[in-house]
Amino acid sequence: MRRPVLVVITAFILVILGAGAFFYHQIFLDWQQPADKTVFIRRGSSVAAIARQLHEQDLIRSPAAFKIRARLTGNTRNLKAGEYLIPARSSVSGIVKILAEGRTVLHRIQAIEGLSNIEILEIITQAEGLTGDVPYLPDYAGLMPETYFYSYGATRESIVNRMRNEMDSYLASAWENRTPGLPLRNKREALILASIVERETHIPAERPKVASVFINRLRKGMRLQSDPTVIFAVTDGRSRMERLLTTRDLRRDHPMNTYTRHGLPPVHIANPSRSSIDAVLNPVETEYYFFVAHPDGGHSFSRTLAEHNRSVQIWRSRNRR
Repeated sequence: MRRPVLVVITAFILVILGAGAFFYHQIFLDWQQPADKTVFIRRGSSVAAIARQLHEQDLIRSPAAFKIRARLTGNTRNLKAGEYLIPARSSVSGIVKILAEGRTVLHRIQAIEGLSNIEILEIITQAEGLTGDVPYLPDYAGLMPETYFYSYGATRESIVNRMRNEMDSYLASAWENRTPGLPLRNKREALILASIVERETHIPAERPKVASVFINRLRKGMRLQSDPTVIFAVTDGRSRMERLLTTRDLRRDHPMNTYTRHGLPPVHIANPSRSSIDAVLNPVETEYYFFVAHPDGGHSFSRTLAEHNRSVQIWRSRNRR
């Protein structure tokens, strides 16, 4: 009797070892896909449903091995929904780890300095993978220009809120550290003037000097006479137009037109960079009241209207050559 029992026990052990070796191979060593592949796991999917989906997409060979590995690691309820990039030759164990850690594919959305709220909201509306509608945004709300990363399925409202919070946070900090005595009553006016500076020059080193011109004009009660404010008025809230401004545009009576109205316009014309905000709240001290753009994007600054007119004539003559 001892020998048959020994044979049975030996056979049982061999079966267990064989099954263990099989599942070890299935879990840790076996891989299906020869190249990277993207998979989208739906919210609320069970481990069994995820295993079937991965099997149907040829990412794993054995759904059973996937479920066993998820249970052994305590991740039966931790596998997260989202879009994932599964690297080539990933094992079942590797895929379980990727889904448990929530290493979803990151998309990015870029809000460029100088774009208006309308333009940035259009970018968010058209962004791939975002869900829901763009929320209502008050005219006074600023959106911080920079690159934002998000996972597939994130809401448009969450992106807008992140941009708005970034702007509010930076403005608050910059306002606390502003130069005393500026002709700006609050953070909103700082945002408005920074948006004008942003649209007037794309050269960061020039911004404190450009800001000083507008600060000097505000202190003296002069009109700002900024072309970008007229563009905003003509385009109904966009930062760019496809034609040159005309004399008629400059004379158009509009709340945003700083050629016909004194002081700051009622809302910001663009979303400024951090450097433009810093330039407005800590401008250099100058006696400049005018500037004229060069063809290369830089500017010449003048103290008097006579100096300014001479600069304009010089650059116009150079442009004719």
